[in-house]
Amino acid sequence: MSFSPDQNELIARARADLRMGVPVVIDGATPLLAAPVETLNAARLGDVMALSQDAVLVITARRAATLKAAAYDGDLARVKLSPDATLAWVNGVADPAGDLMNPMKGPLACARGGDAETHRFAIQLAKAARLLPAVVCAPVDNAPAFAQAHNLVCLAAQSGQAMLDASSPLHAVISARLPMEVSEAGRLHVFRPEDGGEEHYAIEIGRPDRAAPLLTRLHSACFTGDLMGSLKCDCGPQLRAALAQMGAEGNGVLLYMNQEGRGIGLANKMRAYSLQDQGFDTVEANHRLGFEDDERDFRLGAAILKSMGFSKARLLTNNPRKVAMMCENGIDVTERVPLHVGENAHNHAYLATKVAKSGHLK
Repeated sequence: MSFSPDQNELIARARADLRMGVPVVIDGATPLLAAPVETLNAARLGDVMALSQDAVLVITARRAATLKAAAYDGDLARVKLSPDATLAWVNGVADPAGDLMNPMKGPLACARGGDAETHRFAIQLAKAARLLPAVVCAPVDNAPAFAQAHNLVCLAAQSGQAMLDASSPLHAVISARLPMEVSEAGRLHVFRPEDGGEEHYAIEIGRPDRAAPLLTRLHSACFTGDLMGSLKCDCGPQLRAALAQMGAEGNGVLLYMNQEGRGIGLANKMRAYSLQDQGFDTVEANHRLGFEDDERDFRLGAAILKSMGFSKARLLTNNPRKVAMMCENGIDVTERVPLHVGENAHNHAYLATKVAKSGHLK
């Protein structure tokens, strides 16, 4: 019988549970119960801490650097929880919103030694769920038995991490004609990943020659810029300029990837905006939240192009990382086509930071 969910399907369940505040159990060298801080309530925090005196708050090394906490595990820190730790204190460590108002949160004692594989996977699951990368963890003796007793999802850390690191296979769902302002010869293709994540789209204009280099744009979703006309970024103008150029040339494909906020999700992007209002630039804001500069997976774009029959591209971008990722994943980028539009007084510093810290080209 094939009714039982496989590991990939269990990860999708785990993402949904974590977003609702339901903990998950992770099996590995150090089996543990993991509950993300963002959706944690006081009762569950108390229950997690009651499981073990070795309960910890796991944060990324980026967040740890802001808090002057020792990241003994390299990419993360396991902050020890005192018996009187409150939900407000845990939230204060995890969320930088109040850092400037209440900068003293330590000293933070961090665990060292032992295996942190399961803790690392817990952080990656929180990121995959588009939550703050901060998780309260407590060791359990028998992960499968504990999960069964409490009706929780149980995941194997090693195989689960491998699945998160890999790019989920995408499958074409449907395509249909879509006349647009820039071209009446438009077609929208919908692609769905096997891991239950967000769907991605390809907007095909005209009938591009599959044997010739394709004018294409790998565009990450930006609700604020693409739909609301935000002046804090250049995303909306880039989207419209790319479509206009494809319409003028008579063919092209715009890949619209649902990776809002450089892959951290809209809520975390708004947290980053709030930090920018405090004086931090876009990279510093991401780091204070516990994220890397850019959490997007550009391999997905290459996979979509290949599935549509393309192998060469003229890529509309100012980001050399996109060019490199496309080339590494089977798409020959024959030309980088610059796309400099949308600069204004509100986003001038943001665009300068992308050049200075993220390697974007002028």
